Amino acid sequence: MDTRPKVSSLLSRLANYTNLTQGAKEHEEAENITEGKKKPTKTMLTAISMSAIATNGVVPAGGSYFMISRALGPEFGGAVGLCFYLGTTFAAAMYILGAIEIFLVYIVPQAAIFHSDDALKESAAMLNNMRVYGTAFLVLMVLVVFIGVRYVNKFASLFLACVIVSILAIYAGAIKSSFAPPHFPVCMLGNRTLSSRHIDICSKTKEINNMTVPSKLWGFFCNSSQFFNVTCDEYFVHNNVTSIQGIPGLASGVITENLWSNYIPKGEIIEKPSAKSSDVLGSLNHEYVLVDITTSFTLLVGIFFPSVTGIMAGSNRSGDLKDAQKSIPIGTILAILTTSFVYLSNVVLFGACIEGVVLRDKFGDAVKGNLVVGTLSWPSPWVIVIGSFFSTCGAGLQSLTGAPRLLQAIAKDNIIPFLRVFGHSKANGEPTWALLLTAAIAELGILIASLDLVAPILSMFFLMCYLFVNLACALQTLLRTPNWRPRFRYYHWALSFMGMSICLALMFISSWYYAIVAMVIAGMIYKYIEYQGAEKEWGDGIRGLSLSAARFALLRLEEGPPHTKNWRPQLLVLLKLDEDLHVKHPRLLTFASQLKAGKGLTIVGSVIVGNFLENYGEALAAEQTIKHLMEAEKVKGFSQLVVAAKLREGISHLIQSCGLGGMKHNTVVMGWPNGWRQSEDARAWKTFIGTVRVTTAAHLALLVAKNISFFPSNVEQFSEGNIDVWWIVHDGGMLMLLPFLLKQHKVWRKCSIRIFTVAQLEDNSIQMKKDLATFLYHLRIEAEVEVVEMHDSDISAYTYERTLMMEQRSQMLRHMRLSKTERDREAQLVKDRNSMLRLTSIGSDEDEETETYQEKVHMTWTKDKYMASRGQKAKSMEGFQDLLNMRPDQSNVRRMHTAVKLNEVIVNKSHEAKLVLLNMPGPPRNPEGDENYMEFLEVLTEGLERVLLVRGGGSEVITIYS
Repeated sequence: MDTRPKVSSLLSRLANYTNLTQGAKEHEEAENITEGKKKPTKTMLTAISMSAIATNGVVPAGGSYFMISRALGPEFGGAVGLCFYLGTTFAAAMYILGAIEIFLVYIVPQAAIFHSDDALKESAAMLNNMRVYGTAFLVLMVLVVFIGVRYVNKFASLFLACVIVSILAIYAGAIKSSFAPPHFPVCMLGNRTLSSRHIDICSKTKEINNMTVPSKLWGFFCNSSQFFNVTCDEYFVHNNVTSIQGIPGLASGVITENLWSNYIPKGEIIEKPSAKSSDVLGSLNHEYVLVDITTSFTLLVGIFFPSVTGIMAGSNRSGDLKDAQKSIPIGTILAILTTSFVYLSNVVLFGACIEGVVLRDKFGDAVKGNLVVGTLSWPSPWVIVIGSFFSTCGAGLQSLTGAPRLLQAIAKDNIIPFLRVFGHSKANGEPTWALLLTAAIAELGILIASLDLVAPILSMFFLMCYLFVNLACALQTLLRTPNWRPRFRYYHWALSFMGMSICLALMFISSWYYAIVAMVIAGMIYKYIEYQGAEKEWGDGIRGLSLSAARFALLRLEEGPPHTKNWRPQLLVLLKLDEDLHVKHPRLLTFASQLKAGKGLTIVGSVIVGNFLENYGEALAAEQTIKHLMEAEKVKGFSQLVVAAKLREGISHLIQSCGLGGMKHNTVVMGWPNGWRQSEDARAWKTFIGTVRVTTAAHLALLVAKNISFFPSNVEQFSEGNIDVWWIVHDGGMLMLLPFLLKQHKVWRKCSIRIFTVAQLEDNSIQMKKDLATFLYHLRIEAEVEVVEMHDSDISAYTYERTLMMEQRSQMLRHMRLSKTERDREAQLVKDRNSMLRLTSIGSDEDEETETYQEKVHMTWTKDKYMASRGQKAKSMEGFQDLLNMRPDQSNVRRMHTAVKLNEVIVNKSHEAKLVLLNMPGPPRNPEGDENYMEFLEVLTEGLERVLLVRGGGSEVITIYS
């Protein structure tokens, strides 16, 4: 059966007379009266999901918004809550339009302001009337709500009585029609339905003074009102005019004709299939009853659905219920069962009692505009008319009462900054600003004026709300969170998922373009809250889902090492803090953000020297400083701060323990220890070399940025320039991959890559260049290739001088450390005489190194010890004099020669490069050569503005295969 849209709108006014979205103390008087009867059904699946959520703890004011936001997080809650608010606001517009339609069509038709004699323009005039009267009704209702909700709720019992009496009148009329159907004639021409608005008699002719004369109907289909010399419509000539009973009654058997669907396109004539008709087309006459809109199942669902949007009424008033966990499941499910019976039984009764042509006649043209359901009801049609009018007025008032409170709840949660003003209220708690916004949005719905256009908008927002209620229940059930303990036991995740799927399907069935618009609106609100909204921690299911997904992903990553194609630098950035716990070199973090471009894992680590129990507060403060810097540099990652007794131990702990499972760092980023030559304290460069050794032992890649303060910030963009790569030894492809990753960032995007490699005397330079170019082609990396030839040459005097200076400096520092011990002893003598306190050494951070260069200081001071120290001083001076006559070690000379020659070539080719990347040699096995190692690296990189020393982790990081 093709359900007439008028019926769905009527049933909406009869049963769904309230749509309150948020409880308030003022509603307590009406609660006991209306709770059990006010909610029609959508599906039982959503009711089950909603009952489970509502019984999982206390649900204060806010209703469905509160349940969704606390289950799925502020982003989903805010997006769906605002859509639900818009749906409730448009519902107010729909109810007001329904009341106006009843008022103008059935109660006081002469009150219409706009008229039209043209039948085609009559509907437009009716829409204008609805806009004017609808605006007036809206203003009146807003004033009532503004005065106080108490006055609204005093009419609740009256509205309920109207609903009950109207429904009973329909049942009584249907039963009466089985033995005494009402007189309700419909005029037919053949099988075509005729409009009764302009005809005086359902016949081609009529008797006047015992004379047969043409009727008005004759004049509509013929070119003359006389019987002679007349030309009539062919269909009019070959078919008879008959009158059928529009409501034949329950015992007529008309249900067999109305049982199946028969959708008709717009502009077609409404016909009775079982009536006799000649197979003649004829012309289209405006006296036929035409279909005003193309009907389909999707259209009818969209129009009918608003009549079943009261499923949330009970939960939305949760703040006023004495025992919400008990009342919501019982009240909702019983209300759904009751209203489902009412709806389905009415649909069956209408199909069994009323002719199909009448059901399809939306505006009642065939029955002189009479209300069909009113005619069917008993004892009088006015029971339905008056009941419908008051129930729609009450529903509009309740929507205008509830929508502002829902908006106020969202505003008070402070998840959407620009809505804060709507969280304010009057002294009595009335949300004045929210009411004004609600009235403005409702006015937009009234200006649309057409119920058929407003209803799909309403459906989208309510369906979206129901969809997320089902999603929230399914998600909480599947995650099995410990806090998910609803008292309502008759639920299952599969039922919730089915309800969610049905809601999504109904959205697109009703109107696919409205569904897309609603989703886009919700998506925009979601992203806005995510980007701009206040951070809330409500223990929502999305966070639980993230944890479950992270756990699953981490376990999958544990199944084996990543393939070379999936390798990307997962960074551990080691930052140094000053005495005020500020980051010394923030540009190191900037460089990391440019290298990662927001992708992959980034862990920012630092060490505070001290005791954890004593320095816990400092550690928290330093961690917050690092997090703020990460936000400023737009680094998406994690911060890790360690408190350790010694700096080198803390760094070792970070390198060993950072990360989790397969999500561990594979690359360490650190800065070069600037000024290490001028410092008497060897801790800086010893810590640096210790970190290099730990990184090498852990098989991790290492990136050392030299002159980090000269590296560009994220706001600087190079318009041109080169990134030069000096590929001395193969390191797994790190040197090839890093410039490619850097070029993904806007700072380095316009730079070109140049790759240099060094050829020895026995190498074929031309072939090397071809091979390297082919290799880069297979790697899909665009770069300029150049092979630099380095021939053996005599060791220059400059190399000898640099080597000698390096060794002399190393020896000098050792003697300086010895002389420092002497100063400590003299200071100890002074302290022994005054306070007898022990002087603590502040040499290296390693105990064994301190003992190497420094003897223990005793509390006593004797003459023998004094003479021994004087002798030791003399020996030190002799050793210092020997430095001037020493000769450099030949192995050091060879290393220095390589560093000097390579530096000359690099400076010659890359002195203007924006960044130079080159292989970083490993530290010596013998720790005695550490200082010389630092000098070699210093010589290798002299004269270059920005340098990145790269040391591979021992595995391939780039491949030529797809």
